[in-house]
Amino acid sequence: MTTIDTPIHPTAKHRHSLWGPRTWPVLRYAKAPRAALLGAAVAGLVGAVTLVDNTFGVLITALAFVAVVLAARSGRLSRWEWAGVAGVLALASVSALRAAEWIVTMSTTLAIVVAVVVLSRAWTWTGIALGGLLPVFLPVRVARWTGRGAGSIDLEGPRPVRIGVVFVVTIALLVVFAALFGAADKRFSDALGAVTPEFDTASVVGRILVFVLTAAGALAVAYVALHPPRFDRLAPVPRRTVRLWEWMVPLGAVVALFVVFVGFQVSTLFGGQGHVLTTEGLTNAEYARQGFWQLLAVTVLTLLVIAVTVAKARREDRGDRIALRALLGALCLLSLVIVASALHRMSLYEQQYGYTTLRLFVTAVEWWLASVFVLVLVSGVRMSGRWLPRAVGVGAVLTVLALAALNPDAYIARHNVDRFEQTGRIDTSYVGGLSADADAELERLPDYVRPCVEARGPVFVGDTWHLCKDPSISVP
Repeated sequence: MTTIDTPIHPTAKHRHSLWGPRTWPVLRYAKAPRAALLGAAVAGLVGAVTLVDNTFGVLITALAFVAVVLAARSGRLSRWEWAGVAGVLALASVSALRAAEWIVTMSTTLAIVVAVVVLSRAWTWTGIALGGLLPVFLPVRVARWTGRGAGSIDLEGPRPVRIGVVFVVTIALLVVFAALFGAADKRFSDALGAVTPEFDTASVVGRILVFVLTAAGALAVAYVALHPPRFDRLAPVPRRTVRLWEWMVPLGAVVALFVVFVGFQVSTLFGGQGHVLTTEGLTNAEYARQGFWQLLAVTVLTLLVIAVTVAKARREDRGDRIALRALLGALCLLSLVIVASALHRMSLYEQQYGYTTLRLFVTAVEWWLASVFVLVLVSGVRMSGRWLPRAVGVGAVLTVLALAALNPDAYIARHNVDRFEQTGRIDTSYVGGLSADADAELERLPDYVRPCVEARGPVFVGDTWHLCKDPSISVP
């Protein structure tokens, strides 16, 4: 999809910046429009009210940010930007559906990254990487842009000072008379106390800080929507200078090594518990960790090899394209075998030692990396990878959403309870630290175990102290 550059008036002057006038100019006379300023103020109020003690606060604030962008740009969003809006709102909704802080934090952080990357309209690896760093580059630009916009507003009617005086006098009169009426009638005092919100200094300061940060975030989003950078122009242009035999020899050797390794290691890769039991000095923990680090190293090196080969290898001739598809496809397929092995090893590890947040997260990362190899395979078949960076990003978003839909803390608790029913072993200290999402599953535990889960420490039952931090609890 072709993106449309933000028009710049030919007489508009720009300051020199780190990025240059063609990439991201600093327009000297650009100023925030009134719609952006008012929208940011409203978004700040929404954030101050909803982000504190409200499960829907992140989603409501995200909707306010979308409204600011639509108001600033008059609704002119591309299909890719609308897809970004859907992704941001889906990620923001996780905070309303899940109590686990780690998945909420991950989803909210990814929503911010998706928003700035999509608004920057990047499609290359360089553009997406720099787009993710936009929050670091924005503060000075947004401050100047906001200051020029606020300074250009021509207020009509009563001046702000007189409006403030009237507001203060009104509040003072209401407070004084309400206090007198409350002292005169107890029922009125009770009703007044029921409708009057409780404020303390910490709460007020906290809400003011949330207002400032939220309004600043809304202004930053509006600025990027109106003045998007063109980081893609900084992406290096590939020069295909390597002939067929020059890349085919090293890449073919690597593929051959992969084939030999997988052939020799079939029993190791998919040997499962039998391989662990028959190998001296090997434990399930070591078996699983070897699989994960093997996956990580193979993924990084393989993707690096693929990237260099695609950038340098010529593909003008039909023979070049066939060889490129064959060797890179084989490399991806062999890497997928190792991904499957790592997932199998992690499954054995969880069955032996229980389910945890970290182990579930590692499994999700492994599935995402597997999807990256599949996308690379499709890219090789089509001999076109322009869409690949965005597709990898979409895969990351879908992975986090799938993890949230799984309800990870409930999933972990359910499998640990199932394991307890089979083996009589459970780490009460760990499952007791899970979020409220796990409560329904933990209710399945016997009565003599549940106090240990709730206390996450020793409890006194009858005449005996039960050390609940001990993960082996099989008898009352």
